[in-house]
Amino acid sequence: MTAKTFPGGIHPDYGKGPTAGKPVVRAAPPKTVVIPLHQHTGAPCEALVKAGDEVKMGQKIGDTGAFVSAPVHASVSGKVLAVEPRPHPAFGVSLAVVIESDGQDQLDPEIRPAGSLDTLDAAALRKVIREAGIVGMGGAAFPTAVKVAPPPNKKIDTVALNGAECEPYLTADHRVMLEQADDVVFGLRALMKACGAGQGLIAIEDNKPDAIEVIHKALGGAPDLQIIHLHTKYPQGSEKHLLKACLNREVPSGGLPLDVGVVVNNVATAAAVARAVRNGTPLYERVLTVTGGAVANPQNMLVRVGTSFGDLIEQCGGFAKPAGKVINGGPMMGIAQSSLDVPVTKGTSGILCLARGEVARDEAEACLKCGRCIDACPMYLMPLWISAYAERGKHEEAERLNALDCIECGCCSYVCPARRPLVQAIRLAKGEITARRRRQAQPAK
Repeated sequence: MTAKTFPGGIHPDYGKGPTAGKPVVRAAPPKTVVIPLHQHTGAPCEALVKAGDEVKMGQKIGDTGAFVSAPVHASVSGKVLAVEPRPHPAFGVSLAVVIESDGQDQLDPEIRPAGSLDTLDAAALRKVIREAGIVGMGGAAFPTAVKVAPPPNKKIDTVALNGAECEPYLTADHRVMLEQADDVVFGLRALMKACGAGQGLIAIEDNKPDAIEVIHKALGGAPDLQIIHLHTKYPQGSEKHLLKACLNREVPSGGLPLDVGVVVNNVATAAAVARAVRNGTPLYERVLTVTGGAVANPQNMLVRVGTSFGDLIEQCGGFAKPAGKVINGGPMMGIAQSSLDVPVTKGTSGILCLARGEVARDEAEACLKCGRCIDACPMYLMPLWISAYAERGKHEEAERLNALDCIECGCCSYVCPARRPLVQAIRLAKGEITARRRRQAQPAK
C-alpha cells in the first residue's frame, strides 16, 4: 500500500531509537500521588473528597456538571492528605487532591464490567466513557465522551484512530499498538457504536511496520475496518492532516473533524475505552515514554496518574548527564518544566529530558523573508506575517490572517534560518484574540 501524506510539514530527527524496541514496564507504585482536578480541555472538576477521607483505587474524587469536562479518579488507595493548589505540568497551578498510598491498591468496589458491545447502546457507551474519565491521550486531553456525542445535525460516518505518533522521541503509542492491539480494535468498535459511525480506520506511519503488522492481524479482515499507511512526516498526527491524508477531507477554517463526518481519537484512548467497557476501569494510569539524552535508562512505562516526574526519572536511573531541559511531552509541542515536582496527568504522553549539549538558545535575527516557514506550514498560513503583527500588538491584523487556525506544531520555528520565535509569537496572538472575543461575547453591564 502506498503511504499517504499531506502538503507541507517537516522531517526532524525522530530520536525514537532508545525506546521504540523496549516493552512497557510497570512503574513502581508511588507512595504519594498529586492528582490535579483539571486534566482535560474544558471545565475543571470540583473535589468530591476532603482531607482525612479514605479512598479506594479507581474511586471518583472529582467531577463537575459542565458538559465539556471529565471526572478524575484516585490512582491509589489510601488517605487524602490535602485538597490544595499544586504545580501542574500544563496549566501552571491547579487544585489537586493529594493522597498518601496505603500500599494496598484496594480497588473501588463500584468498579465492574459495563457489559458487552452487543447489549450496550450508544447512549450507554457514552455514559461509560464519561464516567471512566477518558480523555484524548495524545496530548490535547479533550473529553472523549463529548467527541462521540456530536450535535444532531452532524452525521459521523467514520472513526479514525491516530497511531501516527509523529512527535519525535515518543514511542508510547507505538508500544500500545504492539502490546494492546486487541484493546485498540475493541475500543475502536466501541467508539464507532457510540457515535453511529459505519467505518473505522487506524492510521499508522510507515516507520512502525511492526505495529502495522500486529494491528492488521487484530483487525481480522473485518470489512468495515482498515489500516491506512502514512508517510513518516511531522505533524502527520495532527487530526486535520490525518484526515487530509487518509480520506482527502479538509476541515474548514475554524471547523472540527466532525464538520467533515469524522471523529478522531488516539490509539491509547481507544485502549482505555476498551478497559472501561470490559472491566469498568477508569482512566487512572497510562503508558508514557521517559527518554532523552540526559536519562540513564530510557523506558516506556505504565504509570499511575499523579506520580511525580522526579520519581519516574529516578526509576529510569536518574540523570546520566546534566539536564538542560525537561519537557512534558515531545520537543515540538511539549511544555518545558521549571521543576520535577509536577505530576503525570492523563495527557502526559512523555517526559523528555534533554542534556545540556542537546539544548541551544539562539539569538533571533531579522527575518530574511525567505518563505521557508510558509512552505513548511501545514495549515497554509503565513507565519512570518502573523508573528510580526503579534510582536507589534496588532492582533486584529493577525486574526485576519487566520492566526486561530495555527495548530502550534512548531514547523515554522524549526525551519527558520533566523531562529525567529514564530510559533511563540503566534501562540500569544491566539491568546489575545480569544480573550478579546470572550470579552465581546459578554453582555454589557
